[in-house]
Amino acid sequence: MKIVVARMSGFCMGVRRAVEMILDTPERHPGPICTFGPLIHNPQVLELLASRNIRTLEEVPDRGEGTVLIRAHGVPPEIKRRLKESGFHVIDATCPRVVRVQSIIRRHARRHHAVIILGDPDHPEVAGLLGYAGERGVVVSTLAELERLPPFPEAILVAQTTQNTALFLEAVAWVARRHPHYKVYRTICDSTERRQEEVKRLAGAVDALIVVGGKSSGNTRRLFEIARATGKPAFHIEDERELEGLDAGLLARSRAIGITAGASTPNWVIRKVILALEHAVFRRKSPGHKVLYAFMRAALLTNAYVSLGAAGLCYAASLLQGVPEGAGAWMGVAYLYTQSMHILNHLTGSRADRFNEPDRARFYEERKVPLTAAALACGAGGLCLAFLQGGLPFLLLLAMSLLGLSYRLAVLPPGLAPGGIRRLQDIPGSKTVLIALAWGMVAALLPAIAGGRAYSPAAVLAFAWTAALVFVRTAFFDLLDMQGDRLVGKETIPILLGERRTRRMLQAILALLIAGLPTATALMGLPAIGYLLALSPAAMLAVLVAWERGAVLPGVRLEFLVESHILLAGGIALLWGWITA
Repeated sequence: MKIVVARMSGFCMGVRRAVEMILDTPERHPGPICTFGPLIHNPQVLELLASRNIRTLEEVPDRGEGTVLIRAHGVPPEIKRRLKESGFHVIDATCPRVVRVQSIIRRHARRHHAVIILGDPDHPEVAGLLGYAGERGVVVSTLAELERLPPFPEAILVAQTTQNTALFLEAVAWVARRHPHYKVYRTICDSTERRQEEVKRLAGAVDALIVVGGKSSGNTRRLFEIARATGKPAFHIEDERELEGLDAGLLARSRAIGITAGASTPNWVIRKVILALEHAVFRRKSPGHKVLYAFMRAALLTNAYVSLGAAGLCYAASLLQGVPEGAGAWMGVAYLYTQSMHILNHLTGSRADRFNEPDRARFYEERKVPLTAAALACGAGGLCLAFLQGGLPFLLLLAMSLLGLSYRLAVLPPGLAPGGIRRLQDIPGSKTVLIALAWGMVAALLPAIAGGRAYSPAAVLAFAWTAALVFVRTAFFDLLDMQGDRLVGKETIPILLGERRTRRMLQAILALLIAGLPTATALMGLPAIGYLLALSPAAMLAVLVAWERGAVLPGVRLEFLVESHILLAGGIALLWGWITA
């Protein structure tokens, strides 16, 4: 079974803007913080906001304090005025597309035009639009209701921004025939239109459709209605747990399943659905496929695969520098150090993992004690191996280990912390940079230091190449985890730069590595393995491009492919060492 995900899935611009505004509010505006009405129609996001003490107001109190954020759907102007008069600091997070409709309605209502709104009368966006229309507003939800309206001397027709495009076009055609003097404004959001058109196209390429999103979300319900109208089996679920209630026989017979999601559905919820379906697909395949999938999942969950990649990268860096002596011991150090730090990182960073990697979060939650013991044992083993290679490498590795252990510890008192930065974790983007530097140190520089070649051009090149590869790897995983990280307050490089700039930066780094390493190898007279090692960033660039085009979906296979480009360098090194031995 093939899984196909609509490209227009997940947060739209208005929802993303509203979520980012509420997450920034506690740092910039007086508390307590609340929203007027649910910020968006998604239970997972609302649950997370509640856990951060961001409550929801349903009515305007006589007296208020702190900051209230107006949700993406907007509110009537009277509500906004009353919130300010009650004492709140008001922040308007109304979607700009909705603001445009409000402006159109307000302008024509002042000219005494009747305002016909095609939408759901119970939807908060429509309630807000009616507030701008006043007594001149009327809501219709079907063509029959539109036909029953009395004629107006002057009127406008607008639509709820998430309305069904086909229904709106029918209404426009009817108005053109019966009341050509009415003014028609195409106010359906372009994102909504593209999502709806994509669902129709997707239905032609799959055997069944799954629509992911809140049951109270109007745009998600309309996507489900359109999916069902195509004639293909369609299901509306809020999260991956509801997959168990679907027609298992139908899903088993389907060669391809399409997934789309509403504008208020977070990426991590879509990702969980993809993972659950991926598990189901491999469970129904041949025994060989089941074994392969179980191996990949276990190798990733236990960090064995990434640690093996670190060891292979260490060997590749040693050959690139021309210092293969003692490479076996340093490969062991790299493996044990990476294993220890990754286990500890997942044990202490499980809050974000609950959204981004639920399988991993459960794995670590259920095995805290043995995994903690394993992390400490690996760390101690790596230090012992380093000590046998020399005092300075041992001290450097010890410092790196202590730095990793203290990453989340507050080392400065609140009064002395510049900009509120009390721990390394508080420095924006620090995790990705520090991981890359640590890998570069343990895989390239420590062997060079032990061999007395720490300041050689080859050592500097090997360090830069190793650190750059790992930086791309870690930043790519941060790209996949952007929404979950943002909601738990993490400031990764993609959150600082934005998704598009981060993707372009990673592509530029990989292109530089692909061209730069062979060039440096030729100019510096390094071992010829430098030409072959360019294959590693080339493989990562291919994975990145495939992900951008939707050819590889977030899940076990994508993570395995990303880690494999690191291991590829080790494989090339082993082959080179065998050939040249």
